[in-house]
Parts: sequence; structure tokens; C-alpha cells
Amino acid sequence: MTKRIAILGSTGSIGTSTLAVVKHLPGEFTVAALAARSNIELLERQVREFSPELVAVYEERGALELQRRIPHVRVLAGMEGLKAVAEYSGADFVMLAMAGSAGLEPAVAAIRAGKQIGLANKEIMIAGGELVSQLAREKGVDILPVDSEHSALFQCLKGEKREQVRRLILTASGGPFRKKSYEELERVTVAEALKHPNWTMGARVTIDSSTLMNKGLEMIEARWLFGIEKIEVVVHPQSLIHSMVEYVDGSIIAQISKPDMVLPIQYAMTYPERKQGMLPPFDFRQFSEMTFEEPDKKKFVCLQLAIDALAEGRSYPCFLNAAGEVLVERFLTGQISWIEIGRKLDKLMSSHRAADVLTLDSILSVDRLAREIAKKA
Repeated sequence: MTKRIAILGSTGSIGTSTLAVVKHLPGEFTVAALAARSNIELLERQVREFSPELVAVYEERGALELQRRIPHVRVLAGMEGLKAVAEYSGADFVMLAMAGSAGLEPAVAAIRAGKQIGLANKEIMIAGGELVSQLAREKGVDILPVDSEHSALFQCLKGEKREQVRRLILTASGGPFRKKSYEELERVTVAEALKHPNWTMGARVTIDSSTLMNKGLEMIEARWLFGIEKIEVVVHPQSLIHSMVEYVDGSIIAQISKPDMVLPIQYAMTYPERKQGMLPPFDFRQFSEMTFEEPDKKKFVCLQLAIDALAEGRSYPCFLNAAGEVLVERFLTGQISWIEIGRKLDKLMSSHRAADVLTLDSILSVDRLAREIAKKA
């Protein structure tokens, strides 16, 4: 049976790869709805190629312009438009690929509508993990992780008992600055920080990877996705082992593949089945070196801050994520240096007063407060 999909964030790297999988597996999927933040040029091309029934653009001006260009398709605007795509009755699978906390409200709408979820937006589980996971259980909704690390954990846990897990092991590439000294980190440029050694991603997640914040956020996400608290990080520069699960008997199960996001994206889309993939057979002779290191949490303070936020719980992860997003944007626009991302975030986290975040309103309130404070820090 053809799976009908909606994609929030269709013009980003995950969204375009999702559509590449649609083309790779003809007859398996139809595209029912698309949404993007502002890139109407690419979105228009996607609409003409995949013929969705509903489209949304977060920025209202872009929505009006796109509607003028494609009068035969309904185009909605703003957060209400994103939520309409997320809960669209013509779709049964929703790929949540829109970066940032703007994806939280559409995620909740999709879950409440009973959709199967492909989760590529980690901020949803970081800011509202307790609420979202509880709601998914109540609605009987599958949340299928698309991040390569969480997809790996999901596959390694399949068929196993959670109480027999000793620990989850998330692998990290170490980013572009793994070997730089603290003094060298003082002089990091935006261009250098945007050059990830193994992955091509959006700007925010690429910068988060350079500070190792991304790995800390993934620890928080894993806690809520899998209900397991013992989580560790190991630096694995080759990014061939995407994550591992160690069981109480000492066995470690790992998921290995060439670093390419089409694999975890396709696995979420075709779950519980596996279909012919887009990657060639893995050649161990070509990828013969696998090394591992302990992450330097003093040099990469953002990782330690995320670990602390996970331990503290309540509103700390939500505050960390929102404040960190603003500080990354300030770095990208030249307002602060790379090293100041961690320094300023450390001060902000120290001053935060924890609150419960068990409702959508409370999560959004903490998110707004963190952003306001981070803009002035």
C-alpha cells in the first residue's frame, strides 16, 4: 500500500533527501503535503514535481508569493499553516524536518492527529520530551528517529528488552576542531566552523557539531526517545559506527554504514520494512580504520552543559536549546565569537530557575524567555 507523506522542512537537507527517497522507491510513496520556512524558489519546484495537495510557508510574504505562482494548489501561511500540513488528513506519515523549536507545535499537532512520525528535529524532544513522549504513548503513535545516531540506537534496540540495556553509546565525529588547542579556538571563524568533516547539514546543526552541543542535545533526545538514562558519548572521527547499545551481559550491538543521511531517512519512511537502499555495499577495505576517543568536555563546554541540563531535567533542556540557538545565530552574524557561545551559555544556564514543562504553553514560555535573555547576553 502506498504511504502518503507530509514533509515539514521540505527545502532543507533532510527534506530534499526525503524526496530523493520518494523518487528512489517509485510506487511506495505519494507526497500529500509540503511545508518550508521561506525558500519558495525550491518549494515551487518541489510542488511542480511532486504535486502535493497542500503547501505551507512559515513566512507570510513568501506564502502569498508562492500562492500567486501556483494558484492551483492551496498555500497556507504561518504557524497555522505548518500545523495544517502536520495534521493533514491526506497524509499518514509526517517527516518533521524543520529545524529549531518552531517544529514543536506542528509535532504536537501531528501526534494528536495520530500520524506516524519521522523525527529529524531533535529540538522537539529536547524542549518538550516529556510532553511529546507521553502524548505519543497515549495516541499510539510511532516516533521513528531520523538522526543517524538515534536511528542506529533504534535499530540496535529492536527486539531487545530495555531493562537488559547497560548503556547507550552515542558516537560523535568530534567536529572540525577536535585537534585544535584552546588558544586556537579563540580565533575560529564562521567559515571554519561551517566545514564539518563528515556531514553536510544546516548551519545551526553544523555549528552545534563544532561545539559538540549537538551531541549533548542528542543525549537529551535519546533519554526521551528510548526511556533509558545511562547514556555516554565517544568520539569516533570516521563516523562509520553511528551508535551502539551495550547490554548487561557485555554484548555491544552497533549499526555501521557509510555516513549518508539517506539510510536513516529511508529506514524511518519504510519502517517496519526494509527496502533496497541507495548506498552501495559497504567495503571494509575502503573503510578499514575505526578509532575512538574520550570527548574533551573542558574544551567543548557545551557538551558538559547539555549533560548537566539532562541531569537537572525540568525546564533546563528547553532553556539550553533555545538559548543555544540564539547564540549560534549571533555567532553566524558576527555578533559574538565561537568561544563565546559556550561562555555565554554557561552564564545563562547558571542563572536559570527551573520550572515544570508539562504543557505546550509552559514549554513555549520557557523557550521565549531563553531567547529574549540570550539576545542580550
